[in-house]
Amino acid sequence: MAPTRVVPTMNPHSLPYVESLYARFVADPASVPEAWRPVFEEWARDDPFAARPPLAPQPPRSLFHATPSAAPDGVDAESCSPFTDEAVRSALLQERVDQLIRAYRTRGHMVAAIDPLERPRPRPAELNPSFYGLTDADLDSSFSTANVPGPRQQDLRAIIDRLESTYCRSIGVELMHIDDPEPKRWLTMRMEQSGNRLDLSADEQRRILIQLTDAVILEEFIVKKYLGAKSFSLEGSESLIPLLDTVVERAGEQGVEEIVLGMAHRGRLNVLVNMLGKDPQEVFREFEDSVPEDMLGRGDVKYHLGHSGTRTTTLGHDVHLSLCFNPSHLEYVNPVALGRLRAKQDRVGDTAGERSMAVLIHGDAAFAGEGVVQETLNLSQLGAYQVGGTVHVIVNNQIGFTTDPVDARSTAYSSDVARMLQGPIFHVNGEDPEAVEQVVMLALDFRARFRRDVVIDMYCYRRRGHNENDEPAFTQPEMYETIRARGSVRDRYVDRLLELGKITDGDAKAIAEERQAELESALGEAKSDSRKRTRERGPIWRDYLGGPDTSVADVDTGVSGDVLRETLAHMTTLPEGFTPHPKIERLLGQRRDMADGKRPLDWATAELLAFGSLALDGHPVRLTGQDSERGTFSQRHAVLHDVETGAVWAPLAQREDAEVVTIANSPLSEAGVLGFEYGYSLDAPATLVAWEAQFGDFVNAAQVILDQFVTSAEDKWRRLSGLVMLLPHGFEGMGPEHSSARLERFLEAAAEDNIQVVQPTTPAQHFHALRRQARRPWRKPLVVMTPKSLLRNTAATSRLDELMRGRFQRILPDTVDRSSGPKASLVVLCSGKLYYDLVAAREDRERHDVAIIRLEQLYPLAPTDLATALSPYPKVPVLWAQEEPENMGAWPMLCRRFGMTLPGKRVLGMVSRPESASPATGSSASHKLEQQTLIDAVFARSRT
Repeated sequence: MAPTRVVPTMNPHSLPYVESLYARFVADPASVPEAWRPVFEEWARDDPFAARPPLAPQPPRSLFHATPSAAPDGVDAESCSPFTDEAVRSALLQERVDQLIRAYRTRGHMVAAIDPLERPRPRPAELNPSFYGLTDADLDSSFSTANVPGPRQQDLRAIIDRLESTYCRSIGVELMHIDDPEPKRWLTMRMEQSGNRLDLSADEQRRILIQLTDAVILEEFIVKKYLGAKSFSLEGSESLIPLLDTVVERAGEQGVEEIVLGMAHRGRLNVLVNMLGKDPQEVFREFEDSVPEDMLGRGDVKYHLGHSGTRTTTLGHDVHLSLCFNPSHLEYVNPVALGRLRAKQDRVGDTAGERSMAVLIHGDAAFAGEGVVQETLNLSQLGAYQVGGTVHVIVNNQIGFTTDPVDARSTAYSSDVARMLQGPIFHVNGEDPEAVEQVVMLALDFRARFRRDVVIDMYCYRRRGHNENDEPAFTQPEMYETIRARGSVRDRYVDRLLELGKITDGDAKAIAEERQAELESALGEAKSDSRKRTRERGPIWRDYLGGPDTSVADVDTGVSGDVLRETLAHMTTLPEGFTPHPKIERLLGQRRDMADGKRPLDWATAELLAFGSLALDGHPVRLTGQDSERGTFSQRHAVLHDVETGAVWAPLAQREDAEVVTIANSPLSEAGVLGFEYGYSLDAPATLVAWEAQFGDFVNAAQVILDQFVTSAEDKWRRLSGLVMLLPHGFEGMGPEHSSARLERFLEAAAEDNIQVVQPTTPAQHFHALRRQARRPWRKPLVVMTPKSLLRNTAATSRLDELMRGRFQRILPDTVDRSSGPKASLVVLCSGKLYYDLVAAREDRERHDVAIIRLEQLYPLAPTDLATALSPYPKVPVLWAQEEPENMGAWPMLCRRFGMTLPGKRVLGMVSRPESASPATGSSASHKLEQQTLIDAVFARSRT
């Protein structure tokens, strides 16, 4: 009869003993009693560093061993195997060695020699063997290293040497914040196996030297030839160029065909020339700047410009590189670059990010200080935004303008915000280019294997001030005394190669002289022909135009009734067995009635019809925003949820005969998400790309994206975008933060037909505006002031046939038939929800002598269009009415464009709320009083 198994018991007093048993188990599972093995097997499954071969089958033996004196109180003596004092000591020492190994993996980065300025770093006590009771006498003792690459048994001295080499030389690694044991094990095994070193061939070392030479010589050349000009030099950080070269080489080997880069201004000229292949002549022409007439009122400084080109790797792989244009607002290009990449991936079906990737180059102070960094990192694993892992490179100058790290962040590293992600952070000494190479290989291979973000924090320094005219010694005298005493990273690498006998001094000089001669030749060409070149837009933009509104005619945007009805039928058909919420079932029934003409179309249904019909026309649709699947006001319900299973159903996304329709919720972020969608629009001109604010008031959290990209990119960089922004707007007593999308700010930024600003008042108008945006080949951002209460206002509906014909009407005329009715005594111009309030008041007061005209498009607003709309009312007074305070809304723009006189020399009056520092009152009662006062003032004007 088999013996009954005794389950081991434990209490706090037995923990040291149990831990010693576990340490023995990790080293040799057969060395502990069988009763303990299932317990330790379970522990080991949760311990990523308890790697060992499976336990070999053992011959049957008794589970009971009579050694009660060896067990602490509380542990069943019969479940314990006999051991000697020496065995206990060995097990305890093994446990301490394992703790030391873990300490190196966790805290080794804290003493790594990553600072090229060689400032000392305090050594944590946990990295000293004595912290664990280990002595010099233990250094030559052999310990189990089943969780360390190499032999299964190694002496402590060899273990420490391997760990010091891996974690404490020129590379420091943070990986223990990763929860998943697989990537942690992969990283530790990969790094510890090689000691975190690369064995480079002479040719590979020569390639690094050439890259460093290119970087150094270009910066020195520009400083000498254009004394005092700002270039935001890469000096002190030149290892960025071989770093990026290795990224391209390794990515090409992995099948990557395209890389999108985003970076700020420091080192940008060097990256443009030495990585993207921009002709140095063009850079020098930009410095010469000798034809001012070419750039009057437009263009940008040379260190903000983008470029694209194809680079062929040493193995013959062609990799296309695109460096995004970027303003001085550090880090805001990050989501833009990722949006561009996602659009490229969606176009070619690269859903896993295997054929394309992004590299984002950051500054240390900006990475720690700018909130858009966190917003961008948060997008990395979200379905609507993921791109298969991004490589982040922090060019760590250890200073921000004149601010020391101690005053710039509350964390040990500038990269600490990236610990929110499940990817490694590599800190590396930028003056050890071979260590930089090793880190790049690890980063690229990690991304390819796990499709996650990875961070390279390259420690370097800034040889000059923030720009070439700054004196950094005013604020960092000791730091710059050290910097000025150092040669360049190239000089130091040449010395290393000379010492190793890998190159001769003559070879190094010849490489530098060749590069110098090339630059001299390019400068001569630039001086003889100083006119700047303009690059054509890419082939995907061949069929699209920018420029003035008048350059492209409006288009008809009606859709046949059969298509509309079929689309509505598709939207309201559920999969078999799908159980929607009862209220959603009722909504679907209402939409079926709309298809049958039994019910007028509401706003959300017209919008979904615009999306569905565009997809059938061959235009993909992408809408993201906070709560956009359902809609802030529970109006859209584009994604349905089964109340019994939780399954989701997105009807518009399920059609095989149409382009993709993506409607997705976004994180609680404005700048990051709007930047991403703007970037997406740059590489998807045929797609209707839309971002929706939860309330329009919140769009100002993305003001940098609006000002530096959306409204100005065409003027600065000749870049077009068809981005749509849906901004709920309207004064309805919901307070100062839920009333205004700040219409006035968009109109203030409107110039040279750079954007479109509309405020539709009917579902049909909204339908036609969205379809016009995709169907018309004129690509300008579209700002839509969308409604809130009108979503369910029975007066604000449309018939199905209004979607079947015509186009978006920029100005809607008065609806009163005056052929036999009263003549107008006053014309009121307005926009948005106020129209319905005025019409209701006109009916209540029987004041049909007041004509109400809606400006559906506020910009571009052609004087001829306005004159045509007013032509039926010659010599009739004209009044502009708005809900917004006098200093907000459309009134400031109308005053600026027309003064107080409209076309035809008619005086323009105005009624609004009084000017105010805040958009709206927080009192519902006060709002109603203000609204009534405003409407009374409008009709009082018609009596005068």
